[in-house]
Amino acid sequence: MTRNAPRADIDEAQLEVSKPKDWAAGVPGVAVSLLRSVEQLGAGRTVRALRLLNQRQGFDCPGCAWPEPQQADGEHRKLAEFCENGAKAVAEEATKRRVGPEFFAAHPVAELADRTDYWLGQQGRLTQPMVLREGGTHYEPIEWESAFSLIAEKLRALSTPDEAVFYTSGRTSNEAAFLYQLLVRSFGTNNLPDCSNMCHESSGAALTESTGIGKGSVSLADIHRADLIVVVGQNPGTNHPRMLSALEEAKAGGAKVIAVNPLPEAGLLRFKNPQNPRGVLGKGTALADEFAQIRLGGDLALFQAVGHLLLSWEEAAPGTVLDHEFIEGSSHGFEDYAKHLREIDWAAMDAATGLSREQIVRIARMIAESQRTVYCWAMGVTQHRHAVATIQEITNVALLRGMIGKPGAGLCPVRGHSNVQGDRTMGVWEKMPETFLRSLETEFGIPVPRKHGFDTVDAIRAMNDGRGKVFLGMGGNFAAATPDSELTERALRACELTVHVSTKLNRSHVVPGKTALILPTLGRTERDVQASGHQFVTVEDSMSCVHASRGRLQPASEHLLSEVAIVCRLARALFGEDHAVPWAEFEGNYDLIRDRIARVVPGCADYNARARQPDGFVLPRPPRDSREFRTGTGKANFTVSELEFPRVPEGRLLLQTLRSHDQYNTTIYGLSDRYRGIENGRRVVLVHAQDLAELGFADGELVDLVSEWEDGERRAERFRLVAYPTARGCAAAYFPEANALVPLGSVAKKSNTPVSKAVVVRLEKRVTS
Repeated sequence: MTRNAPRADIDEAQLEVSKPKDWAAGVPGVAVSLLRSVEQLGAGRTVRALRLLNQRQGFDCPGCAWPEPQQADGEHRKLAEFCENGAKAVAEEATKRRVGPEFFAAHPVAELADRTDYWLGQQGRLTQPMVLREGGTHYEPIEWESAFSLIAEKLRALSTPDEAVFYTSGRTSNEAAFLYQLLVRSFGTNNLPDCSNMCHESSGAALTESTGIGKGSVSLADIHRADLIVVVGQNPGTNHPRMLSALEEAKAGGAKVIAVNPLPEAGLLRFKNPQNPRGVLGKGTALADEFAQIRLGGDLALFQAVGHLLLSWEEAAPGTVLDHEFIEGSSHGFEDYAKHLREIDWAAMDAATGLSREQIVRIARMIAESQRTVYCWAMGVTQHRHAVATIQEITNVALLRGMIGKPGAGLCPVRGHSNVQGDRTMGVWEKMPETFLRSLETEFGIPVPRKHGFDTVDAIRAMNDGRGKVFLGMGGNFAAATPDSELTERALRACELTVHVSTKLNRSHVVPGKTALILPTLGRTERDVQASGHQFVTVEDSMSCVHASRGRLQPASEHLLSEVAIVCRLARALFGEDHAVPWAEFEGNYDLIRDRIARVVPGCADYNARARQPDGFVLPRPPRDSREFRTGTGKANFTVSELEFPRVPEGRLLLQTLRSHDQYNTTIYGLSDRYRGIENGRRVVLVHAQDLAELGFADGELVDLVSEWEDGERRAERFRLVAYPTARGCAAAYFPEANALVPLGSVAKKSNTPVSKAVVVRLEKRVTS
């Protein structure tokens, strides 16, 4: 049995629980933003940073990927075009706190390994490259060129390039991502796992088959124009709060909102927009017209039931429900789909969803009557065993009504990390299509491997069994972000070398390979000056808009290098100065990188000029732009999926991992999940009061969580039970603390995404002496 126990620096005995809120943002959001920013940056630096955040001549938020509004010529964006968590993200990155050589001299790695992610992150910005030598106890300073030589030496010593793993985080810019995948493929492998593998890989797999492109098919303007927005498995109030402003604007235009979630999320119930009087002084805007508190994993059943009802109503009154023109002219597979759903097992639907028949009918009626529907979803949908099928079932319902390729309608996977979508566009994927690889080969005159590489789950397996010997992480916090924490940490420690390109200290740095390097990089907020002058980078938001980001703040240390410079200098150390790729030129002038992107990446022609437009440019989205579907059939594909949902044994609960309001991915900003009423602690598990009573537990009791999987049990110790209005039979706990419970072998079909939203657990009482 694997075990996960609390670490020493948070006193969980100070944890306080109060009633959850039924609204989000408002004056408290502004107050917390300013308080955290001033605490970390000081007053003057706070003003300089926040006035540049998400502005045309400023820098893109290092948090979520929600798009900025497209403005007409001469119009200006709001002065505060950011949210509370965006301000927190900037405060974390632009902090005045520093972690230099003296810090590492004072703290052995073994001590740091016993600290929480929160404590590690609060120490400040990394200032110099550091190395942990084999057998060493402390990180020590190392010169940049020595660090690059060390990495190159280890990589060249591998028996095959496939023994190296090159991970990428979504905060990497397009320019850095393009060069990174070019370095990796020049080296001879496609081992390019990234954070997409753990979040929206299921969306990409589903949509590629159904619509021909693994991205969404809406713009921000479509959200504003919709008359119905269906939000499934998503918590915008915490994960991308600026979406609440978009929903508020849609509501002002008469739209209705359906929220489908096992938890009542404050942001979807009511939004107090702090930028208008109603949000400051009034009650704000009620958002969800219908809240469907579904059981974990029941979304596939819900949309099959909705599809069945739409088909039944059409059969009863032909021509009144379905969009026959779209179905007959632009889709394939309708007859098989309709045949499959003509009869359904309502008892199974009831068991899967936990919803009343009346509510399912109301939801279906709202969908049938809407003329412009947008479907949004996030990781509450994508991290299930049947995630791909669920997304395709959502797509089926959209196709029945022709809700794609017209204003105010479409499919919207809401990616939560700033440039995770851009990384994939730039080629960070272990199985890029042949057209991209051939174009890369032609452009640079280098051989490019075709064998598919490791995704995140397979990379962990490879490192654990000795097939992966060098790990290089371009951003992110691999050890904390991944499932099966003990196994993942064992895999990292088995490596000959681990390298992390980072801005701040995190868990991955204290789970080292036999030799380990920390390479500190510029943050997105900071000035990037190279040989040709001040550089800018580009990112792609969740709705396929590419735009510039210009760091303006003084760098945290004179020793920092940009991600682009780190990739270029490593490439020169690895391949030599006479390599076919002009690495030194790319480092000195990012325009030269964008010129090559323009020739390699589809949709990026004239990249330099278009990136300099005030709001950037939108990449092609054929399903939205022209109802063109680049699938094998040339049409949008209806799919047929068997009903699947989690079955939970008697006496067990189904657990999902989630974020608190005071974190972004694995970055813990603080200990206040105020929307859920959780303060001063994180080791909590939210369970319905009736479930607690039936299982023989009490609110406030301390328990161990034990997950059960076919390969054994995993234990996370000392969690406080919190009676909470979750769906019956379901529970929730924060990651990364609960990641230890997620088995590496429990993955989504087709996408290989870890199933972090459906972990079978039992509660065990703590044994007191």
